[in-house]
Amino acid sequence: QVQLVEAGGGSVQAGASLRLSCTTSGLTFTLYRMAWFRQAPGKERTIAAEIDFTGTNTYYEESVRGRFTISRDNYKNTVYLQMNSLKTEDTAVYYCAALRGPLYLNWRNWDFWGQGTQVTVSS
Repeated sequence: QVQLVEAGGGSVQAGASLRLSCTTSGLTFTLYRMAWFRQAPGKERTIAAEIDFTGTNTYYEESVRGRFTISRDNYKNTVYLQMNSLKTEDTAVYYCAALRGPLYLNWRNWDFWGQGTQVTVSS
């Protein structure tokens, strides 16, 4: 049974930092690209950051580029999202996702999901 378990969300003020983690089990981690999606109330789920199988290549949505850093530890089967200089518009539920295959930005193409962790940024 595949499981993705996120941790690290919370409530912070604008300008603060948070680090999310997603620990996986039940899958061969090195065969999957990993990503963090986010979904604000009433909005579509969108990709924030993605990292390929080895951690060599990454993708960032434009609004988080330069502030967020995605990384993975293939020994711990874990992916991270370091979020710095948080803004109120970063408020959302953040989901970890796994995909075996080429990169798709649309959330519907991803294979496995975590339960989500809330990030709330106040001014």
